[in-house]
Order: sequence, then structure tokens, then C-alpha cells
Amino acid sequence: MRKFLGWLGVSEGRTASPKTSAYCQARGRLGVDTLQQVHREIAEAIEGSVESDDLWYGRGVKVVDGSSISMPDTSENQAAYPQPSCQKPGCGFPVMRIVGVFSLVTGALLGLAKGALHIGEGALFRQLWERLSPGDVVLSDCGFCSYAHVYFLTRGGVDLVMRNHQRRKVGLHLVKRFNRNERLVQWHKTKNIPNWLSKAAWLLMPDTLLLREITFSIHTPGFRTRTITVITTLLNRKVFPTRAFAELYRRRWMAELFLRDIKITMRFDILRCKSPEMIEKELWMHLIAYNLVRALMFNAAQTHRIPVERISFKGALVTIREWTPLLAADLEESQRRWMTALLLKYLASDLLPSRPNRSEPRARKRRPKNYPLLTKPRIIFMEIPHRNRYKKPLT
Repeated sequence: MRKFLGWLGVSEGRTASPKTSAYCQARGRLGVDTLQQVHREIAEAIEGSVESDDLWYGRGVKVVDGSSISMPDTSENQAAYPQPSCQKPGCGFPVMRIVGVFSLVTGALLGLAKGALHIGEGALFRQLWERLSPGDVVLSDCGFCSYAHVYFLTRGGVDLVMRNHQRRKVGLHLVKRFNRNERLVQWHKTKNIPNWLSKAAWLLMPDTLLLREITFSIHTPGFRTRTITVITTLLNRKVFPTRAFAELYRRRWMAELFLRDIKITMRFDILRCKSPEMIEKELWMHLIAYNLVRALMFNAAQTHRIPVERISFKGALVTIREWTPLLAADLEESQRRWMTALLLKYLASDLLPSRPNRSEPRARKRRPKNYPLLTKPRIIFMEIPHRNRYKKPLT
């Protein structure tokens, strides 16, 4: 609002009320369907610009991952997205669970499903199946690896590369062993029916599924060796060699970085609106902005022939924010095209250093302030005086 007032005074020589009431009313009139449609069209435009050379063995890879975000503690938000059950009443915040489908090539968010915290990531993932196309390859961790998911996705022409679930034994029903680390296996349908499927639908599914199981070890100097087993529906060893899956699954970590860009860099981990309706609008506006930044980054990478993952998302976001007033000015078309090309050049020049196998622990170096925790509702909480010098008395 303040930026608009400055622009209005400089460009138009006019003034307006500094109150945000009109802005909030206009934001309230935005339709969620309209925002979702805008997001969908932007995502499709980004995916349409991907060239065949950018694909993984000629296939588009969609990486899936989940996370959670919190919001203000209001009664409306608590009713729609209840706080975790381990938190005391009045001491927690409403939490929304989200699952997103990202393009591994561009980093664009192609689809997102949301729900309360008690809704599992698998249930949200099933809402995103319509965002997948025949020929796609879904890349995910073991949280989405189940018999029913494999069957329904492959029936729709979608292939899978997933980490084997820790409760499923490796090489249990062996069909053919290629070498020590690779084999064809059969999954057998159990008698336990998923709660989201009817008994009739479960009985119509085949009794076995033929899958390729690949085990590989990660040897990184300074780290303990990790053994990972992935399952895939891509059975042709000539077209899809074994080494390709180790490289591909390692890139699954990109989904964590995409979520970090959304939640931390764009400050999306804590939403601000006080009602579920406005929370949903805020959600889609954030995702539209994220995809627009990704679109410019991918455009810069294609123009200057550099890997898009080398471009800094934080640097791109800051650059775009500072250039926006310049591009919004009254420019001639030739000057606007020149400035846009210059913007892409600067985005492509802000490269991240190549740091393979870098340790990135989820830990904070800066210590928080020495404030007590709010363990009771605010209205009855009693703050300890002189908390920094408080000592428990001797008994």
C-alpha cells in the first residue's frame, strides 16, 4: 500500500488514503477459483517451455513431497486446521499439511493439495493425480510407496521411482536377479485393504505387481555409508541403466530445496490471514509469485545455457523485487525488451558455488532469546520476574 502511494504521487501527482480498508476489501473479493486458474496456467506455460534435451531419458520427472505451515491462532483457523494434539489448548497454532508436485527440471510447483494435520500425505497426494500426465515419472520418498499407489498410477501411464518402504523386505518375492544390487521382484497384494479403497475396488486389482528393485550405497567422505533401495516400474535395463536411478534419486533432495525456497526465502512458513477463506487466497498468491520467479529463472537459464539449479532463488527474488519499479515505468517497447534481456543476464550471472557433498545439517547456529516458553494460555500465564537471574531456591 505504501509503495502504491509513492508511485501514485510520482507518476500521477495524486494522493490517496493511507488506510488499508479498500485494499483489504478488494483482496477479499478475489475468487479462489480465479487464483487457482492463474496458477495452473502459469505452471502449464513453464512446463510447455521445457525442451526435450532437459528431460530425463526423454521423460518428464515430477517430484512429490509434503510439509506443513502454521497460521494465526484464531477460532476460525483452529476449527479448519486444528493444532497438534500434543500442544496444550491456547498454547499452539493451527497447522496446515500440504503436499506439492514439483517439476524437477524447472522447479515450478505444478499442483498442491492441502488439509488439516490429521490428513495423511498419501491422501493429499491422491488429490494431485490429475496433475500428472501419461509418460511422467513420479519421484518420491518412501512415504508414498504403496501397492495401491503403484497400481493406479501405472494404470494411468505414469511410471514411478520411489524409495522402498522400510517395512517392506528387500527381494522378498524374487523373479530374476540381474546382479547383487538389482533384481525383478513381485509384490503380492495383502488382505489388508486401505481405508480409502472399497473392498470391491481392492478385489479388482491384480494379485501381483512386477517391479524393478535397485539397491545402491552412498559413499561420501566424512559421512556414514547409507544403503538405499528404490523400486521402479521402468523395467527396461537398456533404456534406463542402473546408474541412472542412483543419480535420479539423489536429485529428489531438490524437492526439499524447493520447499525451503517457498517457506523460508519467501516467508511462507507462517501465514498471516485470520480466516480460512483468506488463508487459502494467501496460499495461492504465494504460489503464483513463486512460479513467476521460477519462470524467470528458467528463462534466464535457457537464454544463457546454464543449469537452472545454479541460479540463486534468493538472489533472483531480490533482483526482481528491486527491478519491478523500473519495469513498471512508462517505457517504450524496445527499451522494455532491452531491460528484460538485461534482467535475465543478471539473473544468470548470480550463480551459486558448486559444492558437491556439502554438509547441510538442519540446525541453527544463532541462539534464540532467553524468553520462557508460553506453557499456559496467555490470559493465565504468569511471567517469572527477572527471568535471566532466576534461580531455584534451596529446599
